[in-house]
Order: sequence, then C-alpha cells, then structure tokens
Amino acid sequence: MERKIDYIIIHCSATKADRDFTARDVDTAHRYRGFSSAGYHYYIRRNGQVEAMRPVGRPGAHCYGYNRNSIGVCYEGGLDGNGAPSDTRTPAQKESLRRLVGRLLSGFPGAKVAGHRDLSPDVNGNGRIEPIEWLKACPCFDVMKERWVPVPEEERQGKR
Repeated sequence: MERKIDYIIIHCSATKADRDFTARDVDTAHRYRGFSSAGYHYYIRRNGQVEAMRPVGRPGAHCYGYNRNSIGVCYEGGLDGNGAPSDTRTPAQKESLRRLVGRLLSGFPGAKVAGHRDLSPDVNGNGRIEPIEWLKACPCFDVMKERWVPVPEEERQGKR
C-alpha cells in the first residue's frame, strides 16, 4: 500500500442503539450524500461483526481534511433510545474495535487513534479540542481515554 497512514479515526453511525443500521445502509446513506461508496474502511455491527467497506489502499470519505492519511472505522449506534449521543457500544463491539484497532496499529506503526470529534478545529486556539468546539459528538465516547495497543504478531497471524 502506498498511502501513508497517520490516523485511525473512530466514528459512530449516529443511529439509535435499538435500531439496525447495516453496512449496506451506511453505503446507501453515503451514496445519497454524493460519495462513490461508503466512506469508512470498516464497520462494526452491534454483534461485533467487522465488515470491510472501502479498501484501505483507497482514501476514505469520513473526516474532512484527514481522509488522505487515515483509516475510518465506524461502529453501529452512538445514540440512545431518545436520540441523544451516548456510548452505546456493546461488549462485542468494544472487543472487535479493540482488536481491529490493534491490528491496524501493528500494520501502521506510528498512527494515532482519534475520535472524529477530536479532529474538530481548535476554535479558541488553546491547543485542546473542547466539547464546545466539537463539530459532532461522534463517536460518542472518549477515544483518547481508551488504551489502544498493537496486536502481537502471533495474534495477527491467527497463531494464538
């Protein structure tokens, strides 16, 4: 792959946790917005199933200004039953996200993991992206507080 990957950007689908929103639904929604296909590289369903969307070698369409040098990972959900931003990740999604990000970090050493909201502009110039500056609440949990670690080679190759 010839693309330099500096970021692994986590997103949510911004859909209610009690509603199905499939990878096909993501693709349809993105095409409706004028994209050639789904803008994310990976999508994680509530049951933990990881679905490949856009080839990693192709820039995504998921975070303006960062698409060229990032991989976009989205999980199904992000809104509670009333439509408010909430960490709706299931245990299966959390585990799948941890493993997927770990594999990506192993494959792209030096890449940083960030939430979509963490890449909003620093409007007041204080060096921090604060909630008042978020363009979106996505991914509805604090990515920076998670412990993201590369997956050991044996696990990546299925020897474990």
